This record gives sequence, C-alpha cells and structure tokens, in this order.
Amino acid sequence: MRPLAVAVTGGIGAGKSEALRAFARRGVPTLSADDVVHRLIAEDPGVRAALEERFGTTARARIAAIVFADDDELAWLEGLLHPLVWRVEREWFEGVDADVAAAEIPLLYEVGGEDRFDAVVVITAPEEVRANRSPVARDERGRRLLADEEKAARADFAYVNDGTLDQLDAFVGSVLERLRG
Repeated sequence: MRPLAVAVTGGIGAGKSEALRAFARRGVPTLSADDVVHRLIAEDPGVRAALEERFGTTARARIAAIVFADDDELAWLEGLLHPLVWRVEREWFEGVDADVAAAEIPLLYEVGGEDRFDAVVVITAPEEVRANRSPVARDERGRRLLADEEKAARADFAYVNDGTLDQLDAFVGSVLERLRG
C-alpha cells in the first residue's frame, strides 16, 4: 500500500529542506527532488548525453548559469528532467513501507504537480529572513516562483518559518498528528 504522499514546497531560503529534515527526524521517509536532479545529471547516461549534446562537454558545471539566464534553455532542461524526476518520485513512493512519506518539491505549484500528492505543506519566510539564508534568494530563479501568499492559500498546511528549528519541528509534528489522526 502506498503511503500518504506529502509534498513540502516553498520559496528559496524559506526552509523547505529543514522542514524535510524535521519529517525525517520523526521517522518519515523523505526524498528531495533537488537531490534527484543532481543524481540524474551526475549518473544518468541519457541525461548526460543530452546535456553534452545541448551545452557541450564542459557545460555541466555551468548549467545553472546558462539556464537561469535563458528561458528557452530552462524550458528545455525542465522538459528533459521533470518527467524523469516524476518517475523516480513515483517509484520511490510506491516502494516506501510507511504510513506517511514526504518529498521536497521546490517547483510543485509552478509545474502543476500538486495533484500527485495527498497533502501539501508550504514553508514561507519573510524576504529578509530568506535573503540571509540563501544567496540565490534574489537571483533570476526567484522571478519564476509563485508568490508565497498564493502557495499558502492553495496548501493543506502552511508555516511562516521565521522562528527556531524547534518551532519548525513542532509544526511538522502537528502536521503529522493531523495526517495520521
């Protein structure tokens, strides 16, 4: 039986990864879409061949700079990677032996992926907090993201992550109680 599938999403520097670690600390199996992307780029021969054909053999280190400066290149890369990430994600959820499993999906709403999940948790934070947490919070990547308010309104659970890790952990605990209730 497939576990209850929970997506963790939010803006750059909001604390998605910390929320995912809070789920893991509570014994919930977790998966990071960003980690899947990095594995695909590093290890999948088909992905590597496509990237080399598109960007050249030395471009792997520069992919982010290339695609975040050019919408067409970004669309091409997402077209290559998103279906593969979704397949890995689906297979992972099918193989999990737990009542709840959580995946961090940074672009969940932006790619229309929320229907793949039973519940969505959105983590937000004030802009000044996010800027202190992540040097990329204000770069070109941020312009493509939905506003935090829209994400929070669409989510099953939302948390403004401007406090301590213990507070974030307590929020995750309350989400799990409600999901398992």
